[in-house]
Amino acid sequence: MDTRNRIPRVAYFCMEYGLNEEFKIYSGGLGILAGDILKSARDLEMPLIGIGILWRKGYTDQLIASDGTPYDVYPENHYDFLEDTGVTVNVDVRGENIACKVWKTDKYGNVPLYLLDASISGDKGSWITEKLYGGTSQDRIAQEIVLGIGGVRALRALDIDIDIYHFNEGHAVLAATELIREKIENIGLSFKEAWDATRKEIVFTTHTPVPEGNEVHGHDLLKYMGAYNSLTFEEMETLGGDTFNMTVAGLRLSYLANGVAELHGVTARRMWKNISESAPIISITNGVHPGTWQDAKIRQAYEDDEDLWDPHIEAKKRLLKEIQNRTGAHLNPDNIVIGFARRAAPYKRSDLIFYNRDLIKPLLDKGEVQLVFSGKAHPNDGAGKDIVKRIVAMSKRYPNSVVFLENYDMKIGKLLTRGCDVWLNNPRRPMEASGTSGMKAAMNGVLNLSVLDGWWPEGCEHGINGWQIGDKYEGLGQDEYDAQSLYRTLFEEVLPTYYKDRTKWMSMMRSSIDMSHQFSAHRMVKEYYQLMYDKM
Repeated sequence: MDTRNRIPRVAYFCMEYGLNEEFKIYSGGLGILAGDILKSARDLEMPLIGIGILWRKGYTDQLIASDGTPYDVYPENHYDFLEDTGVTVNVDVRGENIACKVWKTDKYGNVPLYLLDASISGDKGSWITEKLYGGTSQDRIAQEIVLGIGGVRALRALDIDIDIYHFNEGHAVLAATELIREKIENIGLSFKEAWDATRKEIVFTTHTPVPEGNEVHGHDLLKYMGAYNSLTFEEMETLGGDTFNMTVAGLRLSYLANGVAELHGVTARRMWKNISESAPIISITNGVHPGTWQDAKIRQAYEDDEDLWDPHIEAKKRLLKEIQNRTGAHLNPDNIVIGFARRAAPYKRSDLIFYNRDLIKPLLDKGEVQLVFSGKAHPNDGAGKDIVKRIVAMSKRYPNSVVFLENYDMKIGKLLTRGCDVWLNNPRRPMEASGTSGMKAAMNGVLNLSVLDGWWPEGCEHGINGWQIGDKYEGLGQDEYDAQSLYRTLFEEVLPTYYKDRTKWMSMMRSSIDMSHQFSAHRMVKEYYQLMYDKM
C-alpha cells in the first residue's frame, strides 16, 4: 500500500482520560491532557483513537474529615452511555486467563476512545480495572498488561489498522512487547529484528522530570505477573534494564520521544542522556482544549473586542456562589481572588504563600487577599495529605479569606480557572513538567503569577500578561528565595494593579488571552502530526 500521501493513523495509549467530570476515569493533569488531545483531534478531523481502561471505581473521591484529614472513598460507577463493541480480548495475568470487554465512547466531542474492562472476568479480573493508580505493584503491572498487551489485541479484534502507537507515559510500554511478540511469532523475525521494526511504529511522551518518579519493577515480579509476554529475561533487560524502568523502556522502544514543554525537554534530555539506544527527545509543549476550558462569554467578548470585566465578574460570582454552597465561606467579589488547584505533592509547594505568616496575615485578616485552594493527594501519599491538612487548617483560621474545596475534579477546575483573578503556581524548578491549569486560566483572562517552570517561561511577559516569581534559580534555599519573590511581586505589583489600576489589569487580561492561543491543544495535536507522527 502506498502510504506516502496518507495522514498516519494513530492509537494513543494512556492510563487515564479526563473528558468530563461525570466520567470518572481520570486523576488529574495527565488524564485531562489525554482527554483534550482526543477532543482536539476530533475538531481537526485527525485519524487518531484513544486506548484506555474503564475504571469502575475511578481514582478516588477525596473528602475532608472534621479534623481536616483527607480520606478516600471509592463509589462504584456505572456508565450507561458506553457503546458495547461486541469485542472481548484475553490477557494472561499471574497465569490466569483474563477476559477484557472493550467499550467505546465519543460522547464528549472526542475521537473514539476504546476502554478495556476486566470486570467481566468476575473476581479473578475485576480487581485489575477497579481503581486507577490504586493498590500494589502487582495491581499496577496487571493494569499495564491490560492497557498495553490488551490494547493491541483490542485493535486487532476491532480490525483497526494503525500506523503509529503513541505511549503517553510509561504505563503503556507493554504494548510494545505485544508488537514484538507478533513479529516474532507471525513473521519469524528475531528479537532484534522485531525490536527494530517495532521502534518504527512507536512514539513516546515522558512527563516526570525527576528520576525517582519514574516507575520501576523487579524482573521476578514482572515475570510472575505475565508481563514478559513470551520474551526472555535477557530481552526484557535489554529493553528496560535490571530493574525494569518503564521510562527507559519507552525511550528504547520508540523512534522519537518528547518532553511536554521546552524546559522539560531540556530536563528530560539531561536526565536520560546516559541511556543507550534511547530515542531522541524533542519538546512539544502541552496545550488545552479551548472548547472545554474557555468561558463562552469571555471568548465572545474577546473576539468582539468588548470589555472583558463584566463576563469575568459573572464567572467570578459563579465561583463564589459555589464556594459558599460547598463551604459556607463568603468571599468578597470586589476583592482579589487567587486560585491554586493541582495535585497535592511536596514539590508543588501548595502552601508556599504561607511561608511567612506575619507578612500575609494582615491581608488575610482584612480579606484584601482571598485564597482558594483545591487538589487531591495520591491515596498512598501521606506527605501530600499532610499538605492538604495544613491548608484546611488555614481555612479554619481565616474562614472568609482562605478556602479549600474538597474532591477536586473537572467541574471545580473550570470554575476556578474562569472565576479567579490570579492563578498561582510555585513548584520547585525544574520539577513541573508543564502545568496546563495555568493555560486554562490564561485563556479566560485570569492572570498567572508563577515560577518560571513548565510552560510559563514560554508564555510569560512580566507585567504584560502575568507575572513571574523569581527567576531561573535552582538549588539550596529555593523555598525561601521563591517565597520572598512571591511576596515582593504580590505586594508591589499584583495588588496595586488590581486595586488601583483597572485599566492596566484589563489590558493584561486581553494580553493573557492573546498569549494563550499558542497553548491550544489544537496547536499541540498539529505539532504531534508534523513533528512526531509524519515519518511515513
